[in-house]
Amino acid sequence: MTTRSTTDPTARRSLEPFLNKVPTITATFWLIKVLSTTVGETFADYLTVQVGLGWAVTDGAMLVVLAAVMFAQLRTRRYVPAIYWATVVLVSIVGTQITDLFTDIFGVSLYVSTAVFMVLLAIVFTVWWREERTLAITSIDTPRRERFYWGAILVTFALGTAAGDLATEALSLGFRNGALIFSGLILAVWAAKKLGLSTVVAFWIAYVLTRPLGASLGDLLSQDKSYGGIGLGAQTTSVLFLLVIVALVAREQLVVRRHGVRTKGQAPAVHPARDAAWAGSGLVAVTAAALFLAPGATAAPTATTSDARTPIEADTTSPIGDLTGIATIVDDIGTLVDSGDLAGAKTRAKDLEVAWDSSEAAMKPQSPADWHSIDGAIDETLTAVRAGTPTQDACSTAVAALQSSIATVEGEA
Repeated sequence: MTTRSTTDPTARRSLEPFLNKVPTITATFWLIKVLSTTVGETFADYLTVQVGLGWAVTDGAMLVVLAAVMFAQLRTRRYVPAIYWATVVLVSIVGTQITDLFTDIFGVSLYVSTAVFMVLLAIVFTVWWREERTLAITSIDTPRRERFYWGAILVTFALGTAAGDLATEALSLGFRNGALIFSGLILAVWAAKKLGLSTVVAFWIAYVLTRPLGASLGDLLSQDKSYGGIGLGAQTTSVLFLLVIVALVAREQLVVRRHGVRTKGQAPAVHPARDAAWAGSGLVAVTAAALFLAPGATAAPTATTSDARTPIEADTTSPIGDLTGIATIVDDIGTLVDSGDLAGAKTRAKDLEVAWDSSEAAMKPQSPADWHSIDGAIDETLTAVRAGTPTQDACSTAVAALQSSIATVEGEA
């Protein structure tokens, strides 16, 4: 019979206690969570649209990266800030992609997907409670509890995406009102907790609500000023949020290194007031940078094209806002198709995809039905010009249908 020496690293690791795997719930925790939500969503959009990978490649790549980071997270035996928050960002990406896949690709109603994800979350919580008799994240100190925890986190991101999109579309909230309303709901949960609501229940409700709050704040910063945003753009907003996240996570890493992982019942290593000051500093940094980087107001481009095709007379009066920029690109694509330059039309179609996706947060809530009618026509146009062997007839037909759809929304057809 042989035994492994306790000097063996593998043997020593098996004897180490399995400490709590998640951070203490503080102001810094909530700020990083909200910022991570925005970074996750905008980064996925960047890969899909700006880089041009498409949803299938992006979704597959993010699943592979999430699996690798999740493996590292599950292998650790205690809370490691860098690994934990990297996992949260990637879960945010994948959770958002799951909802978008059902909504945008398979055409599932947001009412249906919201209901389905609510049921799934209830199932996860029910099984978790039956097996562990607790849903508290202060007790994520066994491998099985951690698996339940991450399963619940993934579903909350998907649910938060679906419920947030449903609220902004069905109620036409827009990102500015959405940010105010979801902030108010989170404050209401905090007040209910002070009045006796279970800490566990309050945490999970707030966790779901921070997903649409983060999306609304991200849209507020990234959307053009003509839509009521700050105008930073998705890339600048993502980089800004990521820098603040890295700074706060680095501080978390330093705190854990100095004071160790907090176990259930232990007081936080950093006084709540001091932690709130750090979170406040992060908010101030985001606000100051946003104001400094915000561009001046720019006029919308006017639609110009050749006489080969009648241009769309789009203006700022459509039910979903100013379509002049979109109309310009569509007319350009039509002109290129008419001249036989299908390669040029494909290149210009990338501009259409970027412009349309960038304006979604501002336009879609104003009139979801009108937005979807144009969105479907844009998808047909993109499919036609990006076909393996595109034909002029197919491209021309798709562009004409898109122009007709825009004109119909404008009330010109």
